[in-house]
Amino acid sequence: MGVIAYFLDSYALIEIIKENKNYKKFQDAINFTSLMNLLEIHYIISKNFGSKKADEIVNKFKEMLIGFNIQDIEEASRFRIKNIQKKFSYIDCLGYATAFNRNLIFVTGDKQFESLENVEFVK
Repeated sequence: MGVIAYFLDSYALIEIIKENKNYKKFQDAINFTSLMNLLEIHYIISKNFGSKKADEIVNKFKEMLIGFNIQDIEEASRFRIKNIQKKFSYIDCLGYATAFNRNLIFVTGDKQFESLENVEFVK
């Protein structure tokens, strides 16, 4: 078995920021996220704590950035349509597709993802 690497969605990143003990295992793991997830994190933190704090926190995650491509976009669109009843956000669909296409485990605490393939659901 190879090295396990993770794609942390915005929910997971927020829980890490909040120092949720259930996310401790990801502190020393190989982790990735996307610019879109950092946008979401920046917005949430800016709204609650100001843009300076948001800038500081987002800057800490910049080493984890992974790009996405047209195949990820196409897969995200198909995934969203297939799961339309769950009302996934575009950012979540893109993150899930990006993770899936790169054999990364998608980490989230979003209940809608709990029973999906390639997901590590952590509350």
